[in-house]
Amino acid sequence: MKCPYCGNQDTRVIDSRPAEDGSSIRRRRSCDACGKRFTTYEKVETIPLIIIKKDNNREQYDRSKIEGGILRACYKRPVSASEIQKTIDAIETEIFSREEKEIQSSEIGEIVMDKLKDLDPVAYVRFASVYREFKDVNTFMAELKKILK
Repeated sequence: MKCPYCGNQDTRVIDSRPAEDGSSIRRRRSCDACGKRFTTYEKVETIPLIIIKKDNNREQYDRSKIEGGILRACYKRPVSASEIQKTIDAIETEIFSREEKEIQSSEIGEIVMDKLKDLDPVAYVRFASVYREFKDVNTFMAELKKILK
């Protein structure tokens, strides 16, 4: 494993234990060259998942896209980083548990919105306004009424 500080290839594992989510291994490493310590996570490699976009283009699944959308939706909201990571993990678990090789981006969007609804209602509305491409205030109000019911 390459050291993120000095780029040295020789690092060693100091400690290894299951991560909080139980689906990965957390490893503390030490660089033999600079002596600095860092943490890595080891996950099981899954079958590559292909996302079918609205325009029918296909691209490989990228966790960082979901993470970016949720982080933008939760910006300046009282949601901790650990809650966000748990939500992203739950979304990934639901997506990969379907055991499909391809999935529509709209299905992922609905899963994200479902999880955000439980996490933070304001973040849910923010995400929905972009995802569902609200055109006017009436569309926005209709979504708010769904939440209030």
